[in-house]
Amino acid sequence: MFSTRRSFEAGDVPRGVGSRSGSHRAETVVNPAIGCDSSCLTPPTDIENDISQPNLSRKDLIAREELQRLRTLRNRPNVFKIPLFIGIMMGLTWAAWTTDSSLIRWSSYVALGYMWMGIVTFMHEGTHNTLFEREWANWAFGIVAMIPLMVCFVAFKEDHLEHHRYNRSPQDPDAFTMGKRGVLDFILFYAYAVAGILLSFLHFNLLYPIQKFGLRSWSIYLLEMVLRVAFVWALVSWALTNDVLTKTLEVWLVPILFFSLFNSARFIAEHYETPWNEGQLLGTRTITSNPVHSYFWNNINWHIGHHLYPSVPWYNLVELHDLLKTEIEASGAVVDKSYTAVFLKALLRGPETEARVKQASEKRKKAALKPAPTLT
Repeated sequence: MFSTRRSFEAGDVPRGVGSRSGSHRAETVVNPAIGCDSSCLTPPTDIENDISQPNLSRKDLIAREELQRLRTLRNRPNVFKIPLFIGIMMGLTWAAWTTDSSLIRWSSYVALGYMWMGIVTFMHEGTHNTLFEREWANWAFGIVAMIPLMVCFVAFKEDHLEHHRYNRSPQDPDAFTMGKRGVLDFILFYAYAVAGILLSFLHFNLLYPIQKFGLRSWSIYLLEMVLRVAFVWALVSWALTNDVLTKTLEVWLVPILFFSLFNSARFIAEHYETPWNEGQLLGTRTITSNPVHSYFWNNINWHIGHHLYPSVPWYNLVELHDLLKTEIEASGAVVDKSYTAVFLKALLRGPETEARVKQASEKRKKAALKPAPTLT
């Protein structure tokens, strides 16, 4: 997301990144305690392809046969679920458009914002080429899904793959919550919490492209820009013709503001106060949450498994977590129960520093060592 981090420099390699060669779906696995599978190292455009740290040990946390099975893409879950989500959103839009009840209208706006989380997590699958078997279909869905949000998909994709390569390290473009707790750190942290979509618009449409794009990325960017302009022109023209511009903008944009709040809570909770520069397993939080969030947010809450093996599609992440559970518990990786609890804690504590993260990690370790109370 929005980053104040410096860009990658040759030879500047964080812990938890190993050498890679071959295709996106290669089977070699870096030690997941500090690394990730090959898909998180699929380089974004203009990012160095071969970053090596040969001293890393390697092992598989799950059997290769199991991993290959979990990585197998299936059409049925998405063919059913994507149209279902779009249908629900169309129904909610109709309800907001036609009702005279403020309660129903605003409830529909909140629900639409919630459903946008589902569409965006599908888009997120597209960044890893795990939504559809054909790469072009992942690109097409991602680009189209981001048009109403007015965010550039190719920028999100490249930023996100960098995040996976450099998770919770100085090179992580999403580690904007980490700093020195200066004035600007506080402004950025709380601005994202309450208006993340505005910062995302600025970051993905302007700052990241200027800093990182090459010719290929700029070409895709321009295509996306044309599509977004065409979308806005068509929507506004229709609204002006029918004298419903204010109503149209409200039904379009208000749900996106609610989506922004949901997304900020999710985004911050996934890594806040997890160990710094310790790789994928320790630097990621799984939130068990509840079946509703898991269903409508496409299991994004099972986040440790996703960071270890990004090539595993959303519908296999629960099973992946079960297979990794012993290692997760043994390593002391962070698993919490509630997005709300983690997000509220983050709002109370504010921006991170390495020292504060270390203190939080030590506190969790001491709590884990305490014997469970016994009944007498």
